[in-house]
Amino acid sequence: MSQPLPDRPLVIFDGKCSFCRAWIGYWQHLTGDRVVYAPYQEVGDRFPDIRQQEFAAAVQLVLPDGKMWSGAHAVFHLLALVPGKGGWLWAYERVPGVAPVADGAYQLIAKHRSLAYQVTKYLWGIPLELERFSCASWLSLRLLGLIYLIAFLSFGVQASGLIGYHGILPAASFLRAAGEYFGTARFWNVPTLLWLNTSDATLRSIWLAGVVLSALQLAGADWRWVRVTLFILYLSLVTAGQQFMGYQWDALLLEAGFLAIFLGLSPLIIKLFRWLLFRLMFLSGAVKLLSHDPSWHSFTALPVHYETQPLPTPVAWCFYQLPAWFQRVSVGFVFFVELFIPFLILAPRRIRMSAALPILSLQALIALTGNYAFFNLLTVMLCLFLLDDSFFRRLSPNMAKPMLHEQVRSPTRPFVRVLCGVVYAGVLFVSGFEMVGTFSGVHWGPADKVISAIAPFDVVNTYGLFAVMTTTRPEIVVEGSDDGITWLPYEFKYKPGDLARRPPWVAPHQPRLDWQMWFAALGDYRSDPWILHFMERLLEGSPEVLGLLRSNPFPTAPPHYLRAVVYQYRFTDPAERKKTGHWWRREVKGEYVPAIGLTPSKIGNRPESQARPNSIG
Repeated sequence: MSQPLPDRPLVIFDGKCSFCRAWIGYWQHLTGDRVVYAPYQEVGDRFPDIRQQEFAAAVQLVLPDGKMWSGAHAVFHLLALVPGKGGWLWAYERVPGVAPVADGAYQLIAKHRSLAYQVTKYLWGIPLELERFSCASWLSLRLLGLIYLIAFLSFGVQASGLIGYHGILPAASFLRAAGEYFGTARFWNVPTLLWLNTSDATLRSIWLAGVVLSALQLAGADWRWVRVTLFILYLSLVTAGQQFMGYQWDALLLEAGFLAIFLGLSPLIIKLFRWLLFRLMFLSGAVKLLSHDPSWHSFTALPVHYETQPLPTPVAWCFYQLPAWFQRVSVGFVFFVELFIPFLILAPRRIRMSAALPILSLQALIALTGNYAFFNLLTVMLCLFLLDDSFFRRLSPNMAKPMLHEQVRSPTRPFVRVLCGVVYAGVLFVSGFEMVGTFSGVHWGPADKVISAIAPFDVVNTYGLFAVMTTTRPEIVVEGSDDGITWLPYEFKYKPGDLARRPPWVAPHQPRLDWQMWFAALGDYRSDPWILHFMERLLEGSPEVLGLLRSNPFPTAPPHYLRAVVYQYRFTDPAERKKTGHWWRREVKGEYVPAIGLTPSKIGNRPESQARPNSIG
């Protein structure tokens, strides 16, 4: 070749092709000044070995050492110059079948450039921009700080009554049993800082430390060690919290918190956040179909849901009264958002952004009709990663400016790049096999071992909300008596009790005892023995447990006996509510726990006492 060679890689393209110019602009963003770009109409004469037809048919790449590539091969060589994107060239040159497929696709697009330009404009927008998520990352970290703050505070004010030394399920007893069962493996299978000390003071220090660090992150402290510590602290509470911390949003917060540790190190982490949102939404829709629940299949699930969910709001009562056609359309909307919209999350930029509105609309409706702690806020946080910086610039240029210095770039350090790649591959591997198991029931032994090994840390989870609708609403009413004849009810803070009491607004706080009482009512005390521990603490007069309740009908001394009665609760209709002022109607269904009292030898030693059934005439 007689012509002088370029001092940098040179990409030669068709300057008259709108499609080519659009993608060349995008590649320039990727490669910066490491690559020179020029239309063949200007520089083609310098390379007589390349025919004009070849210039017009495909992009050409010329390297300083004289090597040349064209078409798909040239594109993959160009991408290999961008950190983290060399895998495309490796696959093209080494994986059988990739090269002919890539070449065929390139030729097909090249022959239909006008159509390809319109498709590009529709899917990505013109001009093509390098997607950056500095605004989404900035906002998500602060929103995650707020969610952590809510979670630590909400559980913290209940912690002593739930798992403290005088609580319903003391963490000390749980960890002692776990230590005996797991032996030296207890630190892996039951990961919690409470192994250091199981005292109430340590429990309090964990959630208070979480509150302080959450506030720091909310205020803008972008320190990775804060994110690591928040994850460890909340994992410690979830592990020690037993039944009271076993909700899907607790697992979702841990998984999101784990990914946030790596946020800002690689664009792969942004993709994992979107993959988490996809799994959350799609699995929530899929399990409704896989459960074969008749209320979902007949499109009658939502009025049942409004009435029977754990903690409905006043709006749920209003929605319950709406006509049947509206309820069926609403179920159709739920299926549309949970089964169709998730695939838009995985689509190119402009389509992906359109998925945010229906998902946020569904979350708003859920928040209006039910108290689901911080679940809705968490989903909103995940939706931020559907929106790149260009969206926020259009939304508010002044808002976007202070965030743009926190660009999410590919890391230059190989170790960091490898670490993020391992996290990315590990999450896809585990979540992929979890989904295969959900849909097919097929399990692969090695994958199951990996899933079981990391399960205690909740870094990859499976989801599926409201798979089966409870068609009735049993409610447990705990009553105390001094003589076995006159019984007085204990009032809970938020769950239905008094018929005239309006359903509460309590989210994002989660009253975990009230929630757990809803689950207990679906079974019996033999399958949920924790309720006996709860009643025992009431017989002992535990201030920590009584603090979880709205009222104590025995303020001077604990009662001699307790029992639990099951009532069937139903929403009233507008006429009945106008006449009586009641939001609920109820009828007694029977005994849940027979009358119990403390054994005589234990009454004087209340912290170690035990409740037992008594025969009361």
